[in-house]
Amino acid sequence: MSEKKNILFVLADDYGAWAMGCAGNPEVKTPHLDRLAARGVRFDNCFCASPVCSPARASIMTGKNPSQHGVHDWLAKGHLDSGRALGEELQMSFTAANAPWYYAWPKNQLSGDYAIRYLDQHRTFTEILAENGYECGLSGKWHMGDSFTPQAGFTYWKTTAMGGENYYYPVVLEDGKMVLKENLYVTDWITEQSLNFLTQRNQEKPFYLAVNYTAPHSPWSARNHPKEYIDLYKDCPFHSTPNVPPHPWAPNGHKTLAQWNSEPHPGIRFSGATYGPIPETWQEHRRESLTGYYAAITAMDAAVGRLVDRLETEGLLDNTLIIFSGDNGMSMGHHGIWGKGNGTNPVNMYDSAVKVPGIFSLPGTILQGVVNHEMVSHYDFYETILDLAGIAFEKPDNMPGVSFAPLLTGERERVRDSVVVFDEYGPCRMIRTKEWKLVLRLPDGPNELYDLVEDPDEENNLMGHRSCAGVVAELTGELKAWFEKYVDPAFDGSREPVCGRGQLTAHSFL
Repeated sequence: MSEKKNILFVLADDYGAWAMGCAGNPEVKTPHLDRLAARGVRFDNCFCASPVCSPARASIMTGKNPSQHGVHDWLAKGHLDSGRALGEELQMSFTAANAPWYYAWPKNQLSGDYAIRYLDQHRTFTEILAENGYECGLSGKWHMGDSFTPQAGFTYWKTTAMGGENYYYPVVLEDGKMVLKENLYVTDWITEQSLNFLTQRNQEKPFYLAVNYTAPHSPWSARNHPKEYIDLYKDCPFHSTPNVPPHPWAPNGHKTLAQWNSEPHPGIRFSGATYGPIPETWQEHRRESLTGYYAAITAMDAAVGRLVDRLETEGLLDNTLIIFSGDNGMSMGHHGIWGKGNGTNPVNMYDSAVKVPGIFSLPGTILQGVVNHEMVSHYDFYETILDLAGIAFEKPDNMPGVSFAPLLTGERERVRDSVVVFDEYGPCRMIRTKEWKLVLRLPDGPNELYDLVEDPDEENNLMGHRSCAGVVAELTGELKAWFEKYVDPAFDGSREPVCGRGQLTAHSFL
C-alpha cells in the first residue's frame, strides 16, 4: 500500500458558510460535517474566488482567478456536444409535443449545445496529482465545459450534465450517454457513484476523489427533497437567518402579485421556489425555501457520513485528507436577497455570497478541533492540496495563491504578509481585509465600502464619506495593483458584459 495520502474533496453547491452547526447555526442539522470539523481545522474566513458556481470551480481547479481562466459566469451553454452525448430518449423529448415538465430545463440547456473545454489551456492540480501516481475520480457536478468527456487528469468520470439539476430528474452520464433519470434523488446518485469508485479503484495507488454535490442549490420546494428531511424542519422558526424586506437590487422586489402573474417567466427553471420572490408572497417563499435548503443540506450531510464511514470501514480514514467546501456562498434572505452574487442586479459581494465552508481533516498531520480565523481563498487550494500531498511543482508567476498548509499543521500562524483576499464577478471586484471591504463596479459604480469591525453585517455603506477617503484610496490602489499582476488581458473580466444571467462562450454572455 502506498504511503501517499488519499484525498477526498467534497464540494457543495451554493453552500453558505453560515449553514453548519459547527459554524454556530443551531437550527440546521449537520452532524457529520460537525464531526469532520471536530477532527480537523475549520476556517471561518474562507472565500470563493467568484460568487457564482462555474468561475469559482474553475479557480479551485486552476489556482487562478476568473480574469486568468476566462470563466466569468455560470455556464449556460458549452456543456456537451448534444448530437454525440445525449441519449436517444432525451433527444426525442426536445421535440415531443407533450414531454413531461422535467424535460424543460434540459431542453433549454442542452438542445443544440456544443462542448467548450475552458480548462484545456490550464494545468489543473488534479493533472499534477495524476502525473504523480494518483488515480483521480469525479462524481457529480462539473460545470466547467464539456461535462461529457473526462479531462483534467480524471479517469473515473460520473458527471451530471449541467449546473443545477432537478433533484429527482437529473441528467447524468450512464453507459456512455447522458440520460434523464426519473425519481432518483441526485444526491444519492452522486454518493453511489463515489462509493463505486472506492470499490473499483486500483488498491495499489493513492486516490483523489472529487464528490461534487448539486445540493443545496435550488429548487427547494417540498417535492424536490425526501420527506424525512423536509419533516425535520416543519416546525423550525428559522431564527438563524435574517427576515428582512427585499433588497433594493433584488429582482421582483417592487412588483405586485398581479404584475408577476401577468408576465411570462421563461427563466423559471423549476416549479417551486424562485430566486426573486415578490413582497406579497415573501414570508411564504421564505419558509418554503429555507425548509428545502436546510433539508437539502441535511440530506447531503448524511451522504457525507456514508463516505466517511466507508473510509473508516476500509481502514483508510487516518490516511485520507478530507476537504469540505462550497463553490460559492449563499444569501437565503440575508440582506433581503435570495441567491448568491447574481441574486441582485448589479451583482453583489456580501460576505454571505463570498464566504464558503472550509474544513480540512487529516489525523496526525492536521490539527484537530481548531477554528482558524485567518483569511484564505479558493485560489489557495491548488497549492495547499499539492503541499499536503507532498508534491512539489514549479509554480508559475501568475498564480496568486499560497499554501496554507502551515496553518493546518500549526507550523505557522500566518502565510501572507498582507492579510487580504480578492474576489471578482465580471466588472465587479472586491478587496477585503479583516477590517474593511471595498467593492468596485467598473467603470462607473455603484461602489461600496464597509467597516467590518463596526458593521460586520455590511449594512452601512461608507463610500463617499470624507473620513474614509484615505481607506478608499489605499484599498483601491491595492486592488488595482493586484489585478494588474493577475489578469490575462485576453480574459479581463472588467471588459466583459457579465451581469449574472449566464455565459455562452468565452466572450458571449446572456
